[in-house]
Amino acid sequence: MTAQDQAQAPAASRRNEKVGQVVSTKMQKTIVVAVEMRKAHPKYKRIIRSTKKFYAHDEQNSARIGDMVRIRETRPLSKLKRWTLEEIVRRSALAQIEDTAHEAAS
Repeated sequence: MTAQDQAQAPAASRRNEKVGQVVSTKMQKTIVVAVEMRKAHPKYKRIIRSTKKFYAHDEQNSARIGDMVRIRETRPLSKLKRWTLEEIVRRSALAQIEDTAHEAAS
């Protein structure tokens, strides 16, 4: 590794990444991603699921409802948007059915 590569490695890994499911695409260039977190209860040790929604920037409007996506933390883009769409990890079956329906109609 050169000195330049070593300087870039910590900067790239500093940004937080999360994987979640798209729950809304009704806004332009914005998706809402629900991230499920699992944590053991401090006293009872039972696993508790909690869900949090994140607003993420989707430049091409490529994500569909039900897709599993990876989002990355970024500078504030609006009042609520602090994340950007990094990649679509898995397409939902519902999104594939909608795409075939649009192709058949064309």
